[in-house]
Amino acid sequence: MANELDGRTAAFLIANEGVEQVELTTPWEAILAAGGTPLLLAPEVGNVQAFNHLDKADTFPVDQIVGDAHPEDYDLLVLPGGVANPDILRTVPAAVRFVRGLFEAGKPAAAICHAPWTLVEADLVRGRTLTSWPSLRTDIQNAGGTWVDTEVQVDRSGPNVLITSRNPGDLPAFCRTVIEETTRQYQSA
Repeated sequence: MANELDGRTAAFLIANEGVEQVELTTPWEAILAAGGTPLLLAPEVGNVQAFNHLDKADTFPVDQIVGDAHPEDYDLLVLPGGVANPDILRTVPAAVRFVRGLFEAGKPAAAICHAPWTLVEADLVRGRTLTSWPSLRTDIQNAGGTWVDTEVQVDRSGPNVLITSRNPGDLPAFCRTVIEETTRQYQSA
């Protein structure tokens, strides 16, 4: 990965508390390595508190409040997991609207682990095939999606390409696929 994403901006949307740190930092570093610009969006100003499973980890500064963000300013959406993170995000109307806006604009989206909960809340999994942490299978199926148990799943059946993975162990394949799919979309545009 060198400059595949040069000039592209990725919105990393997370709650102010509860993101799984490695699911934030590893894709963030991959976007940077590919020449992209990652920005951290959250419901509130200040910092976000990351976690290593259930233990507090590092904090990260918020670049923009999601309520002030515009989908047209971003080329890619990344939704890191952690159990609490998407559970909080799905209760934030501005976050749900922002995610819907990026999907409607046809922008690539990537979600890992528990992050598809936000997509379920936004009614964006209907008719799509995705993977996640196994406990979300029933939620995805009840929302009209098809759940599969695979390292990385790419779905092109909706208004955008959707990349999903199950857990931190899938991060190498997840990051590689996010870069490849985003590059593919903007090379053909």
